[in-house]
Amino acid sequence: MRILHVAAECYPAAKAGGLGDVVGALPKYLSRIGVQAGVIIPKYGTKWLWEHSFKTIFSGSVRLNKSHINYSIEQEVDDTLGFTLFAVHIKGMFDRPGVYADPNTGYGYSDELERYLVFQQAVLQWIISSQEKPNVIHCHDHHTALIPFMTNYCPEYESLARIPKVLTIHNGAYQGIFSWNNKDLLPYFRTFAAPVLDWNGMINSLATGIKCAWRVTTVSYSYMEELAVNSNGLESLIKAEWHKCRGILNGIDNETWNPKTDIRIAYKLRNDVKKFKMYNKMAISEKFRIDPKLPLVVFIGRLVGEKGADLLPDLILRSVQTGRRVSYIVLGTGERNLHQSFLHLQWHLQGIFDCSLEYNESLAHQLYAGADFILMPSRIEPCGLNQMYAMRYGTIPIVRAIGGLKDTVWDHGDWEGRGFRFQQFSVEDALNAIDRAVRVFHDQKEFTRLQGHDMALDFSWSSSAYNYLNLYKELT
Repeated sequence: MRILHVAAECYPAAKAGGLGDVVGALPKYLSRIGVQAGVIIPKYGTKWLWEHSFKTIFSGSVRLNKSHINYSIEQEVDDTLGFTLFAVHIKGMFDRPGVYADPNTGYGYSDELERYLVFQQAVLQWIISSQEKPNVIHCHDHHTALIPFMTNYCPEYESLARIPKVLTIHNGAYQGIFSWNNKDLLPYFRTFAAPVLDWNGMINSLATGIKCAWRVTTVSYSYMEELAVNSNGLESLIKAEWHKCRGILNGIDNETWNPKTDIRIAYKLRNDVKKFKMYNKMAISEKFRIDPKLPLVVFIGRLVGEKGADLLPDLILRSVQTGRRVSYIVLGTGERNLHQSFLHLQWHLQGIFDCSLEYNESLAHQLYAGADFILMPSRIEPCGLNQMYAMRYGTIPIVRAIGGLKDTVWDHGDWEGRGFRFQQFSVEDALNAIDRAVRVFHDQKEFTRLQGHDMALDFSWSSSAYNYLNLYKELT
């Protein structure tokens, strides 16, 4: 069986968030169970993509309104990822340092619509030209969600209509919405299909993909249910298409995230978990101005409202003002007003709070290895991978009970508890969860038991890969 994953990200070639981790791991695990899996992404100006060797296997051009945009399909020569990686090279459109935004300014690229319309059509033209076509085309998020529509209703691509299409929603908050004034950027489509593109008077890429895909999946069971009641205007559509919707929990790559072999951490795990955590915490304290004797809570991720990052400044300040003996570190980049808030706290709360306002994969690994707790106060969390990474390294999650966090982090007060949960998006509720966590931290026997329990959990892609394989078999 041949599966082609079409996505905007794929770790380590290009990553901005969890989408990249999923697309970089799932095909590898599918390959191990006998599936011929490949991935195609845009060829960005990332260091990894330009340091690895690629060969051109196809060239063509896409009509974009009155212009024609040339592209080439390239294949990685050395096959280093455990699956075949293809990249669409579109000169002047994707060969930039950031995936979605300029890393120097933080602002998104203004031609995102044009870029991904060309990318999707380049992928389809290449598939049409290929002798060995995929048995399933697996699309990820709104960047690729128009592919099922194009193969159903665009004469140029209708020869691919019988190939099953799966659409995975990694984050329903981003829907790829644009005005009907831009309809001429689309490939020619059959006039009667216009209502398929429309949702609330706009062209909505994600809604169109949900209508046209053969199966729609999300990255956790709970998130699928949440979308039916809260999906930024798509609730009625999700309910109408519920018969083809599935929730399949993401996994993590146990080879990349292995405390025994991780080259990105200062001290690898041998036999003694306590020494492993202590030495890695000391390594953190050499970079960050925190007191290693205090329980350390870290936040790792995008500094945006969706991740609950805007709760952190007030939470940290309240924690200090009320005399709680806890230290905090924030790693991530995002909204500029939050950057200013964290820099202000960094100056005034030396020894208690520190931050690194950047995307830094190696530093993230070190924080997972050395921190005592990871805090995830998300407003939305379709699956969440950070809590799984953290537990793999003996860092206990403190999470808001939504989406995949609810599915993976069972509360310490419940049977087989794994971490600490809170319900409301509020400073008070989050601090109560932190207080519960700190009490267990000071009970070293229980805390050591909890760390060992979490580190023994299996969140690998193995079982999830079989769930996807069964889904593909349903369709083929």
